[in-house]
Amino acid sequence: MTLFRLDSSIRTDGSVTRELADTVESTWLAEHPDVRVVRRDIGTDPLPVKTWLDAVAGSHTPAGQRTPEQQEAVALAATLADEVLAGDALLVTAPLYNFGVPAPLKTWVDLLITDPRFAPGAEPALAGRPAILVVARGGGYGPGTPREGWDHGVGWVRRILADVFGADVHVVEAELTLAGVNPAMAALRDLARDSRQNAHTAAAGHARTLARARKRPAAAGAA
Repeated sequence: MTLFRLDSSIRTDGSVTRELADTVESTWLAEHPDVRVVRRDIGTDPLPVKTWLDAVAGSHTPAGQRTPEQQEAVALAATLADEVLAGDALLVTAPLYNFGVPAPLKTWVDLLITDPRFAPGAEPALAGRPAILVVARGGGYGPGTPREGWDHGVGWVRRILADVFGADVHVVEAELTLAGVNPAMAALRDLARDSRQNAHTAAAGHARTLARARKRPAAAGAA
């Protein structure tokens, strides 16, 4: 069994999405000690935006007529698709940056969609496959807050993973993650702590439930 993990935070130390993803991964490994984890970190090693432009052009150009840049871009898109399709389950992180998804995550999705297996009109490549989406937001965006409706990231990622690719998506969310470092949010620190703790509980719960559901049944006739 293989778990595919995609990190998109530009931070390493102090990243809440990485911290929550670690909880998902460790819980999954506790259920499947022999699982293989395939990782891609587009936060610290982003995909060049121009690669998407070359992949789009290359996907509409006969293979023998592609430029070297187009050939490399098409091959990279195929590699990304292979990584995702090899996963029995997906773990994707998406911190909220400037009210949307990280630019490297958008580029990853755009490149993936240039591969024929993920292209518009193709059968959903991840139909029914479990996916855990880990989200962290520095402020509060819930109903009744001043920034209700400003989160333009989570809905988009869910739409891509679930409605376009067909995955069975479960979301883990932590809010107010900047309360510990922003003096203006000092009054919200207890709420931030509770949100983070609840997110870890949800991360472990989703991982445990999905991992157990993915355990292969014993062979017929086995004791």
